[in-house]
Amino acid sequence: MKIIPIFILLAQMFSLASAQNQLSETEKKEGYQLLFNGLDLDGWTGNKTDYVVEEGIIVIYPEKGGGGNLMTEKEFGDFSFKFEFQLTPGGNNGLGIRAPLKGDAAYEGMEIQILDNTAEKYKDLHDYQFHGSVYGVIPAKKGYLKPVGEWNEEEVIAQGDRITVILNGETILEGNIAEASKNGTLDGKPHPGLKNEAGHIGFLGHGDVVRFRNIRIKEL
Repeated sequence: MKIIPIFILLAQMFSLASAQNQLSETEKKEGYQLLFNGLDLDGWTGNKTDYVVEEGIIVIYPEKGGGGNLMTEKEFGDFSFKFEFQLTPGGNNGLGIRAPLKGDAAYEGMEIQILDNTAEKYKDLHDYQFHGSVYGVIPAKKGYLKPVGEWNEEEVIAQGDRITVILNGETILEGNIAEASKNGTLDGKPHPGLKNEAGHIGFLGHGDVVRFRNIRIKEL
């Protein structure tokens, strides 16, 4: 049996991690920074049991529990957050923004839905529950997810009360959370986190396999 020297394995691992997670020259000039190095969860806190790193990708597995949150150690207020994600059939996750480390991020912060809209089990959801929506508050346009199993690219921009979600180059949500909630939220529940000026950003597990890579941010 051929034995591959450890330094070659390490070099291959670093090469793959770099290829999966890198800033473009334009992003470097604009001031974006990588939040995930492709090798480990340095800079992240929370559930590091269900969320694991494999071949330059963050994966959450239901057999490991599939729940809990993986959040940035640092807090952010106004920002442009870019990432790539891959859904599995019926996949459900969420992007928590301006969220505390404790409590339900969808209410104590905000949750941007990450969801396989094509799954039969989700056909009767409310509009504000589909992919890209500010959960319970502002619905997103549907029809711009790539087929399940392909990689999607998304940008979430939070600037004051304005939230914008751009999925695969299409703006699917652009709204003002203060205006949208001034007469009550669409789900009829309190969302105190809408008033947060800053908080953690992270992934909110809901019991399904979902993969993430190339996670970067620019503070505004």
